[in-house]
Amino acid sequence: MADRYDVIVLGVGGMGSATVAHLAERGVDVLGLERYDIPHSYGSSHGNTRIIRLAYAEHPAYVPLLERAYELWDDLEADHDRQLLYRTGSIDAGPAGDPLVEGSRRSCEEHGLTYEQLSGAELGERYPGYGLPEEYEAIYQPDGGYLVPEQCIVAHVNRAHRAGATIRARERVVNWQPTADGGVRVETDYDRYEADKLVLTAGSWAAQFVDALEGVAVPERQVLAWLQPHEPDLFTPAQFPVWNLQVPEGRYYGFPVHDVPGFKFGRYNHREETVDPDALEREPTQADERLLRAFAEQYFPDGAGPTMRLQTCLFTNTPDDHFVLDTLPDHPQVTVGAGFSGHGFKFASVIGEILADLALEGETDHPTELFSIDRF
Repeated sequence: MADRYDVIVLGVGGMGSATVAHLAERGVDVLGLERYDIPHSYGSSHGNTRIIRLAYAEHPAYVPLLERAYELWDDLEADHDRQLLYRTGSIDAGPAGDPLVEGSRRSCEEHGLTYEQLSGAELGERYPGYGLPEEYEAIYQPDGGYLVPEQCIVAHVNRAHRAGATIRARERVVNWQPTADGGVRVETDYDRYEADKLVLTAGSWAAQFVDALEGVAVPERQVLAWLQPHEPDLFTPAQFPVWNLQVPEGRYYGFPVHDVPGFKFGRYNHREETVDPDALEREPTQADERLLRAFAEQYFPDGAGPTMRLQTCLFTNTPDDHFVLDTLPDHPQVTVGAGFSGHGFKFASVIGEILADLALEGETDHPTELFSIDRF
């Protein structure tokens, strides 16, 4: 006989750990299954820092979710022995009229967020680590900052354990199938389990478990760089807000120095490499480094010192770059959180709440119309 639970969560990374915690705190008998360590560096929830920002250029509909995410991160941090969220302010910058700048401004204005508009010259005067063209525009929003992703996962897992959850690492899910009683059966490389409900938070492996996500949640190889600044004092959290920047070479993002040597940054859709998450090139190459270093030398010259670290991670992109948060039409006992398209981690605290709502009630009070699975 298979062990029976109320809910099984497949994948205990950023989204899965939050989901397990929310379910367990509601008194649900929940099992979390993770194929790697907790936390680990094979997916999309590692790398020391992750941006969080309220000025959301991607769509104003994200802002209410972010406001709730901030509340939940603060609550989680109060229950943890290490800081999780660092507020530095955030910058969205690019040529005048660029969609990144205009989208950031639109979100601020629609939701009454405090912000300032700065020219590239004004930005460089205030924060000398930036070396943007003088005519560029920047939206500064003071609530932005960064999360420490590995500690966020640890904090959610600790909270889940205290609430009675069972979490098993190093146990790979092979498949799942519906049962005659309307539940699910999950088979791993160790055992079989059954549950009334299943939540899939499998990151770049999501399409392997949900046919409807084939060609919709597409894994992409991403590389990040940490370069030692020539002027370290310019790249501290107090002097260097997190940023998104649109330039002719693409869209980039970055952070102050935190925890490990080097100022960290990356290019969205790094080299546009669609990959198999089980067979990608995980070791960064000289070509990866050259692409990133050329950008830093152009726009952050005081930060473009010796390379300290390069690291790969995975994006899982949808065609419209918006998330999938929904139950499966043919299997309403299965809830999916997928396709976070390189901008999802900051939402993990509230996504855990949403996925718990969907799993238990089939609906949520949060605004999730943008994230239906049938839009594709």
